[in-house]
Amino acid sequence: MNTSDVTDANFEAEVLRSNIPVLIDFWGPNCAPCKAIAPHLETLAGEKDGKLKVVKMNVHQNMRTAMNYKIMTMPTFVVLKGGREVARQQGVAGGLDGLRKLVGHHL
Repeated sequence: MNTSDVTDANFEAEVLRSNIPVLIDFWGPNCAPCKAIAPHLETLAGEKDGKLKVVKMNVHQNMRTAMNYKIMTMPTFVVLKGGREVARQQGVAGGLDGLRKLVGHHL
């Protein structure tokens, strides 16, 4: 797998301190669109290996971070660079191409 799971406990170390941009997939276990986009996230992570870190966060198990980022819908994709949010997309519109566009300007 090219993606990894992050939690409230390791978010700072894995995401905020990353030396490359990070795409966070805020998802939920009962979210059909979240499951549908998952293979595209794996593809993107493979394509951008070394340039982009792709992580997944279950919002039900990690409410603190989800609330900090004001996650209201799932999935929500947030791009962080240097620990700061630089891009956001709610939903799966655009599929793989949509995700590529979301991160493209920040690599």
